[in-house]
Amino acid sequence: MYSHVTLGTADIRRAVAFYDPLLACLGLARQEADLDKGHAGYAAAPETTPQFWVLAPIDGRPASVGNGVTIGFEAPDRASVDRFHAAGLAHGGTDEGAPGLRAHYHPDYYGAYLRDPDGNKLCCVCHRPA
Repeated sequence: MYSHVTLGTADIRRAVAFYDPLLACLGLARQEADLDKGHAGYAAAPETTPQFWVLAPIDGRPASVGNGVTIGFEAPDRASVDRFHAAGLAHGGTDEGAPGLRAHYHPDYYGAYLRDPDGNKLCCVCHRPA
């Protein structure tokens, strides 16, 4: 599995205002940050993996959205998917697909999609039966 995922942002303060409540829906919290240097990292506990980072691009160029890239977060239940989607919309995200079953993936795939304020595509999914 992966160690970490990073997404670029043009505004780290706007990004943490979005990701703090969004990722709290999944039991993840900001474990490290230096907003003046432009980065924040999230995980279930300090110094654990996997980690999710949002940061100003290290090369100094503007952050951009990857075409075809979706970061998928796994939820423990369908209610968490609903909360994730609602929190994202309430904190500056845009809808890319309301919570619901997507049986074309598999019969128990319950997911929701949104974009963060920088335009990065996010998914939250529960693979368990209702």
